[in-house]
Amino acid sequence: MNKYVKITFLGILFSLFLIIRAYGKVVFYDPLAVYFKNDYLHTSLPKIDTWHLLMHMLYRYILNSLVSLGIIWVVFQKKEYLKFSIVFFTIAFIILIAAFVFLLRNNFADGYLLPFYVRRFIIHPLFLLLLLPAFYYQRLSKE
Repeated sequence: MNKYVKITFLGILFSLFLIIRAYGKVVFYDPLAVYFKNDYLHTSLPKIDTWHLLMHMLYRYILNSLVSLGIIWVVFQKKEYLKFSIVFFTIAFIILIAAFVFLLRNNFADGYLLPFYVRRFIIHPLFLLLLLPAFYYQRLSKE
């Protein structure tokens, strides 16, 4: 793939991240966004429709994962990297959503920090920051 085409695709894909982030408050149900943004240390949890929240977290995770997979494909163009990333994203979501549900059912009894960061890993494309350097290092070590 031509260098300029790659840069164009990467620009489009990163713009999609910005769009997902910009319209997240409008499109996705997330009462915890307001809770964590405000005085969460001194207030109780808001009323949460758990299934609604989990489905919207899943939608957002899928959107971010698809864009992340697109970026990984454009940068490396290796099916093995894409397959590994799909498995990684799937396993990570299962583990994170299970942990989040457990924390949510306990009303964040052990504190707010762990649920905050688990939620952050689910709704933001942070795993891309882990996978890109890992694949780059693997490519360099093979050469």
